[in-house]
Amino acid sequence: MHDDLVDHLTRSTPLQRGEALRVIQDVLAYFDETTEEFVRRRHRELQGQGLLNAAIFEQISADLGYRAVAPPELTLRQLRRIIYG
Repeated sequence: MHDDLVDHLTRSTPLQRGEALRVIQDVLAYFDETTEEFVRRRHRELQGQGLLNAAIFEQISADLGYRAVAPPELTLRQLRRIIYG
């Protein structure tokens, strides 16, 4: 799986083949996250940092623009509905 990328990483970094494969799998899993999963995870992370929802929703809205495949722009109301149903 992804042999070309594993080969590239082992040539261009000090990673061993097994380590490079784990890094690739971790990155792919990270970007496999749905918009809803990302919003929920980021909400928990930002709450854990002590931020209030108003700031959290603004931050999540900004973060979504930098996802590998940018999701559709969500309103603050849509963000709240993902969290609270």
